[in-house]
Order: sequence, then C-alpha cells, then structure tokens
Amino acid sequence: MKLRRRDFLLFLTLVSAAAEPAFGQLKPIDGPASPGSNQISGSIPDLSGAWGHNFLLFEPPSAGSGPIVTKLHTPAGTLMFNAVGDYTNPILKPEAAEVVKRSAEKELSGAAIPNPHNQCWPEPTPFTLNIQFGVKIIQQKDEVVLINLTNQVRRVRLNVPHSPRPTPTWQGESVGHYEGDTLIVDTVGQQVGPISMIDRFGTPFSAALHVIERYRLIDGKLAQDLQQKHIRNNYFLRESPYRNPYGMGDIDPDTMKPGLQVEITVDDPVMFTTPWSGYVTYRPVLGFWPEAICAENTQGSGSSWVVIVPRADKPDF
Repeated sequence: MKLRRRDFLLFLTLVSAAAEPAFGQLKPIDGPASPGSNQISGSIPDLSGAWGHNFLLFEPPSAGSGPIVTKLHTPAGTLMFNAVGDYTNPILKPEAAEVVKRSAEKELSGAAIPNPHNQCWPEPTPFTLNIQFGVKIIQQKDEVVLINLTNQVRRVRLNVPHSPRPTPTWQGESVGHYEGDTLIVDTVGQQVGPISMIDRFGTPFSAALHVIERYRLIDGKLAQDLQQKHIRNNYFLRESPYRNPYGMGDIDPDTMKPGLQVEITVDDPVMFTTPWSGYVTYRPVLGFWPEAICAENTQGSGSSWVVIVPRADKPDF
C-alpha cells in the first residue's frame, strides 16, 4: 500500500512539472484567441518592453502596393527626407492625391505643415508608427498597452469583437488577439478632423479607414539588417542623423536579442484605389523609457510648429 501511494505521488509530481512552462517559452493565455472565437487556450509571444529605431517612415513591402514616399531624390538616387509626398502614386484616389499635392507645395514653399505630432494631438494609426521613434509595450491578460514617445498611449482590448457602431475617436477602437507568434491589432472608428493623416506627407484618411497591425518577434540580426537597409538604401548613404530622440536610450547592439517587426495593412476605399502595406522594424532599447510630454499650446517651439489652437480676438470677461 505504501509503495502504491509513493508511486502515485511521484506520478503527480512529474505531471505537474511537465505542465509548467520552461523559462523563455511562450506564456499561456486562457480564453479565445480571436474576437468571437471559442478557442479554449493558446500561447502568446513576449513582446513586452521598450523598442526603438533611429529613423522614421514605413519600410516598403517586398511585393504589392506600398506606402506613399517622397517625390524628391538626391543626386545619389536616394530618397530625400522631407514631407514632399508623391501625389502621382496610383494608390491615391483624386481627392487624396490633391491633399498630398497641397501639402507638398507647402513644404516646397518653406511653410510648416501642421500634423498631429507637431501639434501634440492624439496620433491616429498608422500615423504614429510612421512618425514615432519608439514604442513601449505592456502585455496584460485583457489588453495590450502601447506607449509611444511624447505621451501617446493606446489601449488594445484583447479577445473581444468591435462595437457594433464604434463612436469615432482620435485613436479609434482597437481590438486584438494572438495567432501563434503574432499579435494582431484591428483598428476602426478613427475620427476625421482638420489634420487627420496617415503619414508625414499629409496623406488623408476617411471614416472608412481600417488598419490591421501584425506584431511579431524576428531574428535580431535580421532586424538590424532591415533597419540599416531602410536607412541606407532609401534615404542616407551612411547612418541616420537621429540619436536618442526625446531622451530615448541607445538601440541595444546585441543582435542575439530578437527584434520586433510590425506589418501594417491599410484599407480605405474612399481615399485609396487598393489596400496597401508597409513595415516598421524595432530593436530593444537600453535604459529607462523617457517621460516626454507634448502639450497643445499657442506658443509652440521649433520650425515645424504651426499654431492652430483657436484664439479669441478679445477676452470673454
């Protein structure tokens, strides 16, 4: 009898040990893996932490329709880093092309172009991915929190469907779920306003905008190569001139650590002739995440500031 009891306890110990995930394995999550599904369990990748890159703008896809890029090139053939968007891109419908053209003309005239970033407004998606140098990700059971520099905070509710009729807001309604090693974020209901745009070229969007982001870990050396390719092949022959923006730490040089790749798919049948996609590649950031506050005001700072805050001609009292 004692032998059988000992064997039974040993069996329970082995089963319990086998059920515990090893250090570094994917973390288990209970509940449905996609909005409205009935999947009992799954696993999620560890995307948490601070991620950054030393340049901006979307990386083009290897095939298919990609994002708007600048219309101007350097003598060396690389793209110029400016806000003169290519309004002749066939993905733009006439209304959108006209908006991008007007923004390009302002940029060429030397006038500053107001956008959500330089006005300290809430940044829509995917504009914030186009203009921000970094993101801090906090993963929780029921939501993922995305914190960008300049105090941009976005909450992604997990494993729930969209509201039947989302109330339009500046950042829209984002819901997410995990599929294998990928976090998929689906965003609709973004408010259309005077400076609503997809990118720093002023590309507009309508109330029909639908954005899907796919976050996944990739090999660290591949992430380094993709970042350098984006900078050197597209814009600068050597290195990006940007370092430690807003006090963000250095990019971790250790390529043994994984990188983070975000694939963005944009669909807006009012403004675009076809859905298009782009990428953003991040690598781990060293040090503490900086507290950089950007507050809308009537004074501003820097050459890119245009005051569009309403101002009364005379005091109300």
